[in-house]
Amino acid sequence: MTAEALARDIIERLRANAHQALMVGGCVRDMLLGRPAKDFDVATSATPPQVAALFPGSELIGAHFGVVQVRREGAAVEVATFRSDHDYQDGRHPGHVHFETDPREDVLRRDFTINALLFDPATDEVIDYVGGEGDLRAGVVRTVGDSRRRFAEDHLRMLRAIRFAARLGFVIEDETMRAIRELAPKVLTVSAERIRDELARILTEGGARRGFELLDESGLLEHILPEIAAMKGIEQPPEFHPEGDVWVHTLIMLESMGKPPLTLALGVLLHDVAKPPTFRIADRIRFDGHAELGARMTEEIMTRLRFSHHEIEHVKALVANHMKFKDVLQMKESTLKRFLRMECFDEHLELHRIDCSSSHGNLTNWEFVRDKLQAVPTEELRPPRLLTGADLIAAGYAPGPLFREMLEAVETGQLEGRLRTRDDALAFVRENYGK
Repeated sequence: MTAEALARDIIERLRANAHQALMVGGCVRDMLLGRPAKDFDVATSATPPQVAALFPGSELIGAHFGVVQVRREGAAVEVATFRSDHDYQDGRHPGHVHFETDPREDVLRRDFTINALLFDPATDEVIDYVGGEGDLRAGVVRTVGDSRRRFAEDHLRMLRAIRFAARLGFVIEDETMRAIRELAPKVLTVSAERIRDELARILTEGGARRGFELLDESGLLEHILPEIAAMKGIEQPPEFHPEGDVWVHTLIMLESMGKPPLTLALGVLLHDVAKPPTFRIADRIRFDGHAELGARMTEEIMTRLRFSHHEIEHVKALVANHMKFKDVLQMKESTLKRFLRMECFDEHLELHRIDCSSSHGNLTNWEFVRDKLQAVPTEELRPPRLLTGADLIAAGYAPGPLFREMLEAVETGQLEGRLRTRDDALAFVRENYGK
């Protein structure tokens, strides 16, 4: 069952039991825009206990706020009681809520007009109390009512305004943008996890370049990612970066990546994060060690934003290794093969392609690596070991730190095609490390 079908069934049953019920929010917005809607939400005059009684097995996920999740056949829909919110004190939660019977009251508490539309599936009627349909047609993100009040209620809404404008290709209405600029420092009162999730959506839902331009224009960027804001005005050697400074280069890359996996998107955003602190002018503009320092800065930034350990290590590797592609034509065969077998190498390769395409445009090294990957069988990148530590002990060598060097040297010989059998490997060890 689809979420839309479940939402329609829920509305039908609620109405059969004398309750008002309508689709609301993002699903209505997306349907009107002709976009596929992911999440379907229902707003109703029924209270949470009444909803739960009509849908056995449903889950109260926000009883205080009147939210019940109904599941059926793999689909899930959130059913929320009409409500008005009052006395916001912490920049996120209302001090108390009041359940309502009038859907207009429920709409007036919502964030943006384009997210405050109601839809009656029985009549295909859109119910619009706040001018959301007009804003959809005009391509405008506008708060419901007073912008400063809406953002003061939940400071994360400032980031949500950026995300919707970027994803939909909309503009942010002037008064709404003025309120964001005024309240931008308040974004730091939002939990790191909530900021992380909005940034992840901006990076992966499409329109990432526009998203970061709006983060900059609104004043939010300097508060949540000062390391990225520092890229502005950092010049680069024109022979390698005719497109402009580090900020412009990063924006072009963000625009080029489409809707990528989150880790790749973060690699694009952070791969040059250490260029500002490593900038110097010698024979030309140089950024010595920016990949290594960038990996450390990446860890600090992603830890601050509460990304998972796995995500942090993944993106650190992308940043730390992105400069190695310049050396692939000179690498020894063993070094190149070890490079190609890195975990998630497809993302390393794609980061390099986007990097080159967004600067000098020379894809020679990318094409070389791509062709090499297609030509070399997996078993040649990760050949079975010719020797183990037990083999070395059996051959009379005493266990110790040298074992690792010996085994690595044997694998190097394998990768370069010089050693093919166990006897070859033992002969190599005896020749180079004594009997």
